[in-house]
Amino acid sequence: MTSNVSKARKILSVLLKIIAALAILVLLFVATVFAVDRISSASEQKKLQPYGQQVTVDGKQMNVLVQGDGEETIVLLPGYGNAAPGLDFQPLIDTLTPDYRVVVVEPFGYGLSDPTDVERTTENIVNEIHAAVQSLGLDRYILMAHSISGLYSLDYVNRYPREVTAFVGLDSSVPSLSEQKIEASDVAPIRWFRDLGFDRVQLKLSADPYEGLAYDEQTVEQLHRLMRRNMYNDTQLNEVVSMFGNFQAGQQQSFPADLPVLFFLQAHHPAVAEWIPEHEKQIANSEQAEVMLLDANHYLYRSHPQEIAEGVRAFMQELK
Repeated sequence: MTSNVSKARKILSVLLKIIAALAILVLLFVATVFAVDRISSASEQKKLQPYGQQVTVDGKQMNVLVQGDGEETIVLLPGYGNAAPGLDFQPLIDTLTPDYRVVVVEPFGYGLSDPTDVERTTENIVNEIHAAVQSLGLDRYILMAHSISGLYSLDYVNRYPREVTAFVGLDSSVPSLSEQKIEASDVAPIRWFRDLGFDRVQLKLSADPYEGLAYDEQTVEQLHRLMRRNMYNDTQLNEVVSMFGNFQAGQQQSFPADLPVLFFLQAHHPAVAEWIPEHEKQIANSEQAEVMLLDANHYLYRSHPQEIAEGVRAFMQELK
C-alpha cells in the first residue's frame, strides 16, 4: 500500500513539473512575442514616410492624398480595415489621374489619420469624410467607394446630392447583405491578442496580399508597416461593433433615381450567390446605371486598375 502511494506521489510530482515547465515555456513565448512587437513597432514608426496631407476634422488630423490635375474630381473611399488607402489605391490612382484629380480620404483609424473615440456610426463617418472634402474646397465630384464604404456612400449621396455627380462602387457593400452582429464584448479578446503582439505573428504567417501586383518595393514596405500599426486598432474595432446597426439603417435608403451609378463587381463571389442580383436591385430604379463584372477577387482595384479606369471614363463620357 505504501509503495503504491509513493509511486502515485512520484507520478503526480512529475506531472506537476511538466505542467510548470509548459507554463513557463508559454509565458516565455508570450513575453518574447510581446517584446519583439514593442521593439519592432517603435522601429517601424520611425521608418514611416508621410504621404498626402493632413486636414483638421473635429480637432483631429485626417490624412488625404490628392493626385492629378483633371477637370473632374474623384473622391475615393476605402473598404474596412484598409491599412493605408493612399498607398493601397496607388495602381488605380495612377490609371485615373491622366483624366481626373483623385482625392483619397483616409477615415479616422486608417492610414496616417488619427484614431477617434467617436462612435463609428454611418452618420458620424459620413460627417467626418464630408468635412475633409469640404476642407479641400470640393463642391462637385464623383464618389468612388470600395466594400463597406459603399454602405456609407449610400447615406452620403442622399445627404449631399448637389455635390455628388455620380457614384462608382468597387465591389461595394449592399445593405440587404448584412454583416453578422458583433457585440462589444466579442472584440475584447481581439484587443488582448493585439496588445500582446500576436497580430504581428498573424500577419507574418499570412500570405502577402500585394505579392505579384503592380506595387513597387518601397510602397509594399510602407503598406506592411501600416498593416502592423493599424491592425485591430480601437477605432476599427468600434466600427466592427457598429457595422450591424449601420447595415440595418442602410436598408431604409436607396440611390437617388437621377444619380448615375456604376458598379464594378467580382464575377464569382466565393460565398454570396446573391452578390450580383442584390446590386442589380439597388439600381433597378436608376435612370443611368451599369454593372461591370471582373474576373477578380474582392480587391479588384489592385488587380484590374486599367479596366476600372477605362470603364469609368466610358461611363462618364456617356453622361456628357
